[in-house]
Amino acid sequence: MNPQGLDTAAELIAQADALVIAAGAGLGVDSGLPDFRGREGFWRAYPALGRAGLDFTTVASPLTFERDPELAWGFYGHRLALYRRTVPHAGFALLRQWADRKVHGGAVFTSNVDGQFQRAGFNDLPLHECHGSLHWLQCLRGCGQAPWPADALQPEVDDAACRWRGPLPACPGCGGLARPNLLMFGDWGWAGERYQAQATRLSTWLARAERPVVVEIGAGTAVPSVRHFSQLVIATHRGQIVRINLREPAVAPAFGVGLGAGALAALTALAERLA
Repeated sequence: MNPQGLDTAAELIAQADALVIAAGAGLGVDSGLPDFRGREGFWRAYPALGRAGLDFTTVASPLTFERDPELAWGFYGHRLALYRRTVPHAGFALLRQWADRKVHGGAVFTSNVDGQFQRAGFNDLPLHECHGSLHWLQCLRGCGQAPWPADALQPEVDDAACRWRGPLPACPGCGGLARPNLLMFGDWGWAGERYQAQATRLSTWLARAERPVVVEIGAGTAVPSVRHFSQLVIATHRGQIVRINLREPAVAPAFGVGLGAGALAALTALAERLA
């Protein structure tokens, strides 16, 4: 990492009156979570799906729940169990410390569906999960049942074959097949009301900030939801950005600084300067 870039990033964080954390899949890599970058990355995480020639966009689709629910729930059940046992890395605590020091505190915008921010103690902050959460379920057929927490669901998965074993998760309203309450590819049935309420709370919070800084972590251009949000904060709230990204860190100098590093390494280096 460029020392001058670190100094600039630390200064941007220090002078801000609000900390906006914008996170993609790269944030969780240091906790041991896969980022599914490209077909090869997906197949390394799920070799059975690689042998079948299936890619992420095919498996992560409502059509797969209709055509092969054991496969779909094998994939998402494995991920749910993984997220439940994953401990957020130390970078989450650093972000929370910085947020707590700000006049207006902090908020989170994330495309991750893993619930790691909640596990790390961010429940009381405005938190928008723009793609939903694997820790919530909904009815596949859309019977009118409101989404419900997945707390009672205990995944039973044949990891070698990536297939669900035993009775499939069911909707408490109609008894039909349940699915995760998250946005999939080609998904017209996502029940996103819970996350729209999160977005409203975050927007209300942002309106109070005068000098927000966006700390964007592990969010690339392949799925640009997080980057679009960062650009919106810069454009409408006169914010600055500290972009932490191992492969795509570029930022126009007028809008902030980019750090070409992993999440934990960059956050730790910034913490040393902010101390």
